[in-house]
Amino acid sequence: MEQPYGKVRPQRRILVVDDEPVNRELLVEILGGKYDVLEAENGRQALGLIRRNRATLSLVMLDIYMPEMDGFTVLETMRTDDELSYIPVVVLTSDKEAELQSLKLGAADFLTKPYDAPEIIRARVDRLVELSEGRSIIRAAERDALTGLYSGSFFFKYAEQMERFRPDRDMDAVAINIDRFHLINELYGRDFGDDALCCLARGIEDFLADTEGIGCRQDGDAFLLYCLHRESYEDVLERLQGALEPLSQTARLRLRIGVYANLNRRLDIARQFDRAKTACNMLRDDYTRSVLVYDNTLYQDEVYSETLLRSIYKALEKQQLKVVYQPQYDVSGDEPTLCAAEALVRWQHPELGMIKPGEFVPLFEKNGLILLVDRYVRREAARQLRAWRDAYGVSFPLAVNLSRFDLYDEGLIAELEALLEEFSLAPEDLLFELRESAYAVDAEQLDAVMGELRERGFRVCMDNFGSGGFSIGALFTVPVDEVKLDMKFVRCIGSDEKRRRFISLIMDGATYLGVTVVAESVETEKERAMLAELGCTILQGLWFAEPEAQENFEAILQGGAPEETPPEGEAPDQAE
Repeated sequence: MEQPYGKVRPQRRILVVDDEPVNRELLVEILGGKYDVLEAENGRQALGLIRRNRATLSLVMLDIYMPEMDGFTVLETMRTDDELSYIPVVVLTSDKEAELQSLKLGAADFLTKPYDAPEIIRARVDRLVELSEGRSIIRAAERDALTGLYSGSFFFKYAEQMERFRPDRDMDAVAINIDRFHLINELYGRDFGDDALCCLARGIEDFLADTEGIGCRQDGDAFLLYCLHRESYEDVLERLQGALEPLSQTARLRLRIGVYANLNRRLDIARQFDRAKTACNMLRDDYTRSVLVYDNTLYQDEVYSETLLRSIYKALEKQQLKVVYQPQYDVSGDEPTLCAAEALVRWQHPELGMIKPGEFVPLFEKNGLILLVDRYVRREAARQLRAWRDAYGVSFPLAVNLSRFDLYDEGLIAELEALLEEFSLAPEDLLFELRESAYAVDAEQLDAVMGELRERGFRVCMDNFGSGGFSIGALFTVPVDEVKLDMKFVRCIGSDEKRRRFISLIMDGATYLGVTVVAESVETEKERAMLAELGCTILQGLWFAEPEAQENFEAILQGGAPEETPPEGEAPDQAE
C-alpha cells in the first residue's frame, strides 16, 4: 500500500571508513537495511567522499589506524572546516588510549571492535543521526543564510546568556546600518547589495575576533553587535568602512553606528538594542557624523517625541491644535495693503504648554501623521475664511501647507472640493504652499498633483524657494503660481551682494512668467525697502505682524494697514 503524502523519507546516508574490508562489510550488513552506506578504505579517500556528500551525510564511522591518512588527521581536518565540522563522527577502535584524543578532536561517540552487538550498534547510530539532524536544523535557524552571522532570534538568546552569566563585564549594544541601502539595491542591483552585506559581515567577524562579543544580521542591512564596552567607536567605524573598500569603485557606502553603553543593568537586552537602533536612526541624513552614543539627552528627546505621538489623536479630538494666521501685505502703493494670509498651526498641550510646529511637524512627517494635521488645518482655515468673509466682506486668499504625504493622498482633490462646497468658497480662495518635505516626492508625482490642482482652479506656491529644493530653472518647468523666497535670502539681503543679484534674477524670471514672488520673515525697514527696490512687493514677517490667533487677526481686518514699527517679540517662527 502506498504511504500517505508526507510520510516518505529518503534513506539517511552514512560513511564507513575502515582499511579492513571485513569490518566494513559487517557494518554495512548491520546498517544497510535502514541507511544508505558509503565505504572508504583510508582517510584520504574518506575526506573526498565527505566533501562530495557533505550536504546529505548524516554520520561518519571512522577507524583510527589506517594507511595513507589516519583517523586523527581526518578528525582534525573536519573540526577546522566549517562546512564539515557539524557532521558527527563515531570512532571505531579497540584502543582505549585513542578515545581521549578522539574526544578532543571532536568525536561524538565510540564503537569498540569487534562488532558483536548489532542491536546496540543500530540504536547508538539511530540516536546520533537524530541528534545530528536536530543540530543541523538548529544550525540552519541560528545562522543568517547570506552572511553566516547569527540570526536575530538566536542572537538575542545568546546575548541574554552573556548578560546573565557574565554580569561583571561591561557590554555595549551596537546597531549598524548601511545608509540608504534600499537605493543601493535599486541602483546597483541585489547582487551588489548582497556583496555589500557579506563584506560588512566579514568586517564584523574580524572585529569580533579581537574582542569578546557576538554579532548578527537582524534583517535587511540591520546588523547588531553585543561586545565589550569601549570608549569610542570611531576606530570600529573606520575598520568596518575598510571592509567595504573593495566595492568603493562602484558605489560609496556609508555606515551609521548607534551605541548604547550598558549603563543601566535593569534594562533588558531588547530595550538596550532599541536604544542603540534609535541612535543609529537619528544619523539618517546627518552627514556631519556617523557614530552616535545614546545618552540621557536622547532618552529625554525620545520620551518627548513618544508623548507627542501618543497625544496627537486626543489633540485633534479636543481641538488643542490652534490655527494662527500671518498676514501678507502688498507694499507697492503708498500704504501697505493686506492681500493674503498664511494659516500656521500651534499646539496648546494641556501638560507641555505651547508647542511650536518645528517640534512636532518634522516628527509627524516621518510616519505620515502629518496628514491628520494638514487636514485639520485646511478645514479650520476654510471655516475661518468663510466666517471672516461673512463678517467683514474680505476677499483675500488663504495659504495652507501641503506635505509630501498629501501629494500621495489619492483623496486630496475630493477633500478639497468637499471643503469648497461646504463653506461656499471658490478654488482661488485657497493657495497651497508646498512644505519643504514635498520636494522629496519624485518629479513626475509632484508635477502631476500640482498640475491637477491648478487645472481645478487652485493656486500653488513653492515655499523655501532657493534653499536647494528648487533653482531658478524650476520656474520654467514646474507648474506654480507663486514662489516664496527662503528666509535666508531676506536675512542676508543687506550684506550679501550675490544674494541680492540672485533675488533680482528670480524677480526677472517670475515677472516674465507671470509668477508672484513673496518674501517672508521681513523684520526691518531696511529689508522691506531693499526688497521693494528689487521689485518684490508682497511681504510677510514681523515687520508687519506676528502669526495671530483668530481674535487678534480680526483686529487687523478691522484696522487695515499695520503699524510702522515692528512689534516686540522673539525671532520669527514661520514654518510649520
